[in-house]
Amino acid sequence: MAASRNSRQPELLQRVGDFLATHLTASTPVVLGLSGGCDSVTLLHLLHQLLPAGLLRACHIHHGLSAHADDWAAFCAQTCAQLRVPLNIHRVTVDRDSGLGLEAAARQARYAIFAREQGCLLLAQHADDQAETVLFNLLRGTGLTGAAGMLPARCQGPLRILRPLLNVSRAEIEVYARQQALRWVDDESNEDTRFSRNFLRRDILPQLSQRFPAAVASLTQAAAHFAEAGDLLDELAGADWGRLAVGDCVPIPALRTLSLARLKNLLRYRLRQLAWRVPVRRRLEEFCRQLQAAGTDRHPELQLLDGVMRVQAGALCWVVA
Repeated sequence: MAASRNSRQPELLQRVGDFLATHLTASTPVVLGLSGGCDSVTLLHLLHQLLPAGLLRACHIHHGLSAHADDWAAFCAQTCAQLRVPLNIHRVTVDRDSGLGLEAAARQARYAIFAREQGCLLLAQHADDQAETVLFNLLRGTGLTGAAGMLPARCQGPLRILRPLLNVSRAEIEVYARQQALRWVDDESNEDTRFSRNFLRRDILPQLSQRFPAAVASLTQAAAHFAEAGDLLDELAGADWGRLAVGDCVPIPALRTLSLARLKNLLRYRLRQLAWRVPVRRRLEEFCRQLQAAGTDRHPELQLLDGVMRVQAGALCWVVA
């Protein structure tokens, strides 16, 4: 679906074009999440060359967290106007008291807007972002899904998300941007190492890379291995669901034919299928043990933010909150 390319065009243009040809059809509308930083401006420049006229739009989220937020929005508007790419600017209010932390709350507000956009969402996260995400998740004690980091293509409810630069290093992006004389803005909050991700990005990963020069590439490769293992576990859970489920529930005698590990895998799979948040390992494991041991007069249940997993009429059911 990408425009024709020749050997004299930059390698990065070729790689992104190949990615788009694999994941998009010729008529798929595309929305780029445009922050104004080097990564998203570079992706905008690439997409403008690769996509047919009329398919590309951009979306800028004005979080209002920086004194420079108005300037960043104005820069994005000017950049898109020069390329004749339509731009939507959305102002959001980040809930500082949500308990999620400022970074997570801003992300939540951002994705709520993205979910309303029409078209496939493209984001400019790159290999260094992936390494940072994997390391961050591992330090939080994540499971296999978190260890897989960000996926190059995934769906979040009805929203389809693609990350064409996920195997491209920050250094490669900056080289391309300078070769093309691109302009971008810098978010000063990225320098604040009070935020855990900034601490990993600015202090930890550079030190790791000094000792292990392939650290970023190795973490990115590990994420791909974890994602592949996760796919296999999903296949197993899907087979278990198809074999054991009766409608939208699973009879308790059928659940008890599974090992504890396989039961947990099935429940995680079902929760992801419903787009419910998966509880922490300790809560899920305790609930599984109750399912395996409870007598017929007992009705274990696990209350979650999105609903409740409950035993009723001899079967495990999922009831929306």
